[in-house]
Amino acid sequence: MKFLDQAKIFVKSGDGGAGCCSFRREKHIEFGGPDGGDGGRGGDVILECVANLNTLIDYRYQQHFKAKIGNHGQGRNKTGGKGDDVVLKVPVGTQVLDEDKETVLADLTAAGQTMVLMRGGDGGFGNMHYKSSTNQAPRRADEGWPGEERWIWLRLKMIADAGLVGLPNAGKSTFLAAVTRARPKIADYPFTTLHPNLGVVTLGEEEFVIADIPGLIEGAHEGAGIGDRFLGHIERCRVLLHLIDGTEDDVAEAYRVVRHELAAYGGGLDEKPEVVALNKCDSLTADDIELKLMELTEACGQEVLPLSGVSGVGLKPILARLFVHIKEAREEEPEVPAASAIFGAGKRGAPTFQQRKRKQEAEDDEFAGGHWGADGEWIWHDSEDGDDDEDYEDEALDDEGDEEEEDDQEE
Repeated sequence: MKFLDQAKIFVKSGDGGAGCCSFRREKHIEFGGPDGGDGGRGGDVILECVANLNTLIDYRYQQHFKAKIGNHGQGRNKTGGKGDDVVLKVPVGTQVLDEDKETVLADLTAAGQTMVLMRGGDGGFGNMHYKSSTNQAPRRADEGWPGEERWIWLRLKMIADAGLVGLPNAGKSTFLAAVTRARPKIADYPFTTLHPNLGVVTLGEEEFVIADIPGLIEGAHEGAGIGDRFLGHIERCRVLLHLIDGTEDDVAEAYRVVRHELAAYGGGLDEKPEVVALNKCDSLTADDIELKLMELTEACGQEVLPLSGVSGVGLKPILARLFVHIKEAREEEPEVPAASAIFGAGKRGAPTFQQRKRKQEAEDDEFAGGHWGADGEWIWHDSEDGDDDEDYEDEALDDEGDEEEEDDQEE
């Protein structure tokens, strides 16, 4: 499905039905009098926020939406019925803007939320309405009132608790795939991610939503790369996770480039709480990791966490750090619902994440017990008693024994 986060459409509420000019004519009734009914009201334009949509692609191929006109009044005091409404179903987090793209008409942030954007025109009066003691046979009936019409913009801003930012190929999609059940596209070329992706993180009994957006490059606010329009999807995030590619020659400059683009975009993104992580540590030596952590710490002025989305090292501390900021924001703004509650609970126990956590035998401070190999493997420092070697030998013997048993059974 093609991702579309902005659409311009024309909407019009229904015109009111016309009133009826009629007189009662029945046998043996000399003075029947007027009996024309009023016209019905036109249909409304209604916005409905639904949970099973994540794009505005429905408004790419149809841009005009008009509600039905009200039914006309009839004789015998019959009032016309109301015209059918037109219901526009939009994803959670959709903003409705006027044609100037600045005036916000509506902001739908919860599934099931509805709003009448434009009301239909009132129906016209029939001649029964004008009957009085001095005007007993009125011949006046009014036309219905016209409905409203306008061009509006629909702009989707995803609702997430945490947002991922960084240069292209910083490992944002890999991190999202490691901690959630989302499966974004991952490749070794820039701008692999062309549209935002969402994933639900399960941390114990708590859940929160992470949004991954396309990478930023220098000059994105001026249109370089694919621009910075997708930053609107993280405006609602409570905390940002800034991933730095550890294989960059100058990690401090990579950090400054992204921070400059966030400040140039505006929207308060540069003022949001931020967690900084040095990614792709599986491709670095222990000395390189320590050196680049020091450079990043000096550039950002806060603690920088080491991370490897591929091997799973450092995931748990970063998720815990993110949830601390999210929990504080939820306590400060209890009226704002959690993103996980809006989109629904995620599937607990993501297999890939749980398997990677089980492979981590300590508390992610294991950099003192080993170092990263040239091929991305974790090499433990030799122990004094040689227990590690014995364990590996025992495991190898067990594997050989299992293979022999299987051969015997086949024979």
